[in-house]
Amino acid sequence: MEESKFKLPTEIVELPSKGLLYPEDSELAKGEIEMKYMTAREEDILTNQSYIKNGTVLDKLMKSLIVTKINFDDLLIGDKNAIMVAARVLGYGSEYTFEYGGETQTIDLSSIENKVLDETLFQNHLNEFSFTLPHSKNEITFKILSHKDEQDINRELEGLKKINKDASPEMSTRLKYMITSVEGLRDRKDVREFVDTALLAKDARSLREYIKEIQPDVDLTFFPSEGSNRVSIPIGVSFFWPDI
Repeated sequence: MEESKFKLPTEIVELPSKGLLYPEDSELAKGEIEMKYMTAREEDILTNQSYIKNGTVLDKLMKSLIVTKINFDDLLIGDKNAIMVAARVLGYGSEYTFEYGGETQTIDLSSIENKVLDETLFQNHLNEFSFTLPHSKNEITFKILSHKDEQDINRELEGLKKINKDASPEMSTRLKYMITSVEGLRDRKDVREFVDTALLAKDARSLREYIKEIQPDVDLTFFPSEGSNRVSIPIGVSFFWPDI
């Protein structure tokens, strides 16, 4: 982003990962980034029909708001979620109103907190974790997905859809990108073969639950007015387009 000759207010946003999963020489390893408040330029991005149509509008917005010099592709998905929430607050304030269960709900986005991390699992700025599949007992390693991984997954799924329009291998495809080794084998061909032919459904479920438990993220849940359990905050069009 070009440096402006005018003064713009900025805020420091703490990353859910605390920077612990990025290389030490990365700006992201500091565990925080600087973001500027939304301007007319960013509103132009939000209303750009081409960006909206191809699904890049929010990425374009966040890239424009981030002041710290980072590689956007390196961002872990949970950190990107925190930046998305911060972008909404910096653009349109912290009050977010939406419909849930037939009722109007309003929450304060500035009160959203990062998930508590078990920092003993995060060692030497390495994004890799060990896990023993509980049923097959295979030893695997896996990583937390980044923005680039998500982009690669989406491209692969789009390619598979062109070959077979009824294909919907999203879960298995994501696992092929998450798993980095099986029984010490690190070749991508071996990992893909394992997921396609030997990964038990109940082991895959256990792995997904474990990843969800430990991965850095923001807590995008709330208590409904009449509910006793937390549920996910629906991120609808009014999140970034509150006037709609």
